[in-house]
Amino acid sequence: MKTRVIQNDPGAQPPTDSSGAVIEDVAVVDASAGAHGATSVVSARDVTRQYGEAETAVHALRGVSVDVADGRLTAVMGPSGSGKSTLMHILAGLDRPTSGGVQIAGTDILELSDTQLTKLRRTHIGFIFQFFNLLPMLTARENIVLPIAIAGDKPDPAWVEELVEAVGLSERLSHRPSELSGGQQQRVAIARALISKPTIMFADEPTGNLDSRTSGEILELLRTSVSAYGQTTVMVTHDAHAAAIADRILFLADGRIVKDIGSSSTHEILGALEEVTVR
Repeated sequence: MKTRVIQNDPGAQPPTDSSGAVIEDVAVVDASAGAHGATSVVSARDVTRQYGEAETAVHALRGVSVDVADGRLTAVMGPSGSGKSTLMHILAGLDRPTSGGVQIAGTDILELSDTQLTKLRRTHIGFIFQFFNLLPMLTARENIVLPIAIAGDKPDPAWVEELVEAVGLSERLSHRPSELSGGQQQRVAIARALISKPTIMFADEPTGNLDSRTSGEILELLRTSVSAYGQTTVMVTHDAHAAAIADRILFLADGRIVKDIGSSSTHEILGALEEVTVR
């Protein structure tokens, strides 16, 4: 039987595999202290997320507690169905937990109305999606400044110019998404996520739809946004190469954070992923 590592949650039910059998020989760590002394900008406490009721219930998250440290890049990994996307959606205020608490920039999102939550996301959160999610009728520049326009503000020309230069799009601003390569579209998406200087940026499989060379370029941009601008980032990924740019890697399985490690090589990440995956 393979040993798994789970977070320290005395009130949680014992972990089970896909057949419902209890997994034994569990090593215990405390995942809620993962900010390592840094200020946390997003925090979750004892978060659960259940879909359905009774025998048909699906427990996507089972008592997750985590702090996301300011100015660092945190990667979230795990097998399909482990709960990583659900966790990201809840941390980003796109979904509400069944129980537990979530704070974004010191605000308890469970106390907000839908309208207030939308305004909080607009102010504090940037998103990068696997399939870019650009508006096809807008130019690259119009897509980049769209969050500012929606908020009713005017973009700072100097910041737009700096950002466009940083992502390498100076010569493509008048082009629409259909006239851009996949890598260029993702560069537009990164600039759009950064334009409002969000408290935290979430990247959902940002290289999942790109070739290996372009993926490397996009990962370099994400790393630079953290190093150069101090942009706090959470990235969900299946790719160990992508996770290797992170300052911290969280591994999920069966709706729990089962391992929490610092900056690691691709080889070390693959080993950790194998360790926490139930065969």
